[in-house]
Amino acid sequence: MEKRTADVIIIGGGIMGCSTAYRLAKEGVDVLVLEQKEIGNGGSCRNAGGVRQSARNPKELQLAMYAVANVWPTLSDELEVNTEYHQKGNLRLGLTESDIKVLENHTAKSTKVGLDVKMISGDEAREICPYMSKEVIAASWCPTDGHANPLKTTLGFYRKALQYGATFITGVKVLGLKKVKGRCTTVVTDDGEYVGNNVLLCAGYYSRAIANTVGIDAPVERQFNEVVVTEACPEMFDVMIGVAGGEFYGHQSEHGSFVLGGNSGLQAFTSNNDKFVTNSLTAPTISRGIIKYFPALKDVKIIRTWSGHYDQCIDVLPIIDNIPEVPGLTVAFGFSGHGFGIAPAVSIALKELIMEGESSTIDISQLSYDRFKAKG
Repeated sequence: MEKRTADVIIIGGGIMGCSTAYRLAKEGVDVLVLEQKEIGNGGSCRNAGGVRQSARNPKELQLAMYAVANVWPTLSDELEVNTEYHQKGNLRLGLTESDIKVLENHTAKSTKVGLDVKMISGDEAREICPYMSKEVIAASWCPTDGHANPLKTTLGFYRKALQYGATFITGVKVLGLKKVKGRCTTVVTDDGEYVGNNVLLCAGYYSRAIANTVGIDAPVERQFNEVVVTEACPEMFDVMIGVAGGEFYGHQSEHGSFVLGGNSGLQAFTSNNDKFVTNSLTAPTISRGIIKYFPALKDVKIIRTWSGHYDQCIDVLPIIDNIPEVPGLTVAFGFSGHGFGIAPAVSIALKELIMEGESSTIDISQLSYDRFKAKG
């Protein structure tokens, strides 16, 4: 008979749901995860694998710094899977004076809260990565940033959660939540109801509509991005690459292929809602940007592309909180394309929110739901 009850019901089988299921199950908590599609089908496995601290809002930077210092270095051993984590640094590149101002602003905010990041010249950037165009005039450099494999990491958390007794049910669409005696205990699906003492909602963009069913709303919309994957090449560089304006980003994988994400700027007109279909405009757009920064890649063949969307909050910060208005409901969404790298730390904060009522390990107070409330 299919399991219908648990201590904690988690909605969403991406990296947030899988990693939190693992943390809770390891503590002996009875966990049930509901996923509409396949495990990791959304943005968790459709990103370019950045594990970066640089160019983050200081309000979420503590999560990134904690993950890099305390979780990522030993995560492959912990999950017993090669996450392909490489901590070789992040270069964020600039071509113009306005780019430099953007990078300087990011750098100043980050150093103020203790991150090791600095501005360097174009020539210094080329010493780190000799394949870079002469057009790059400056960059920010964070030596403790890196990258990892999103698919292996997400499924690594999933497998360990299973080993500790968590239950995963896929192919179930969540329609809403219900309160019983004022507490959120019931998840309504197209396959009936599931009941728990606590509910964790971490279903990306779809979280907004689900939260709405118990009167909770957050300003989250959907953004569409695509990733191109090249043929395997000889090792050229192991740093994570980004640009001041965010037009593209990525790295070279252990396999030798380059995994590079970006967009065409026409997503509002070309994306196909829930269908992860790539657009013929996007790969050429990303490629032109890449060649401008890395002319050495101009003859490298693209072998495949993939697409996906992420949940962007109006202030480009996630919402990670116990909802006071709906006791029993914890939310974690609106990661705005920044979720993968901080997920190992977010899962620790979520475990503590659910089990202890607050996050004692990492300060997430500035990521609360009530920041959107009208101030009287």
